[in-house]
Amino acid sequence: MALELTQEDFMTMAQVRQLKTMARRAADEARKRGRTGPVRDWMILHIALDAGLRVSEIVSLRMGDILLDPSHAAIIVRNGKGGRQRGVDIGQPLREHLREYIEWKEAIGESTAPDAYLVPSPQGGELTRQAVYLMFKRMAARADLPERFTIHSCRHTYASMLYRSSRYNLRLVQKQLGHASIRTTQVYADVLSEDAWEAVNSLPQ
Repeated sequence: MALELTQEDFMTMAQVRQLKTMARRAADEARKRGRTGPVRDWMILHIALDAGLRVSEIVSLRMGDILLDPSHAAIIVRNGKGGRQRGVDIGQPLREHLREYIEWKEAIGESTAPDAYLVPSPQGGELTRQAVYLMFKRMAARADLPERFTIHSCRHTYASMLYRSSRYNLRLVQKQLGHASIRTTQVYADVLSEDAWEAVNSLPQ
């Protein structure tokens, strides 16, 4: 089934900042109170927004999938859609958050062995996708975002921001998102066309 998107599938930069600020504050408060849920929620959200991973890819991440070398940081997706593996390069904010999160896991006595889950369920196993969907809805409501957004909107928003910041490099977006075909990635170019933006803003007043 072909990917179909419109502008309503993407969060604005202001909405992204609003969501991140709310989640970060909730995590900071949770640490002070000895709670774990909001700390993991912020980690999940940050990966979704700054790496564009699918929910199924986030919940299956293991500690050994996180590469934080001094010269390079990436998340390794071992079993993406279609069973494909890929490396997703990440920027400085997410890199630093991951470092802090791993230190926090160690401080509370949670396993950081290579095969341990990065964001485990309260029972220590793999989180369900439904749990992540519901978590996002709670966070989005607290951040006063429109109800139409879902956790998958983070992936679309990441793709749109990467497409623009890379000066419209579709191949890079394809690689980061793990699309098998460039035709899937092309949908973002069609929706976010600069030609369309310039045309509608040049209409006679």
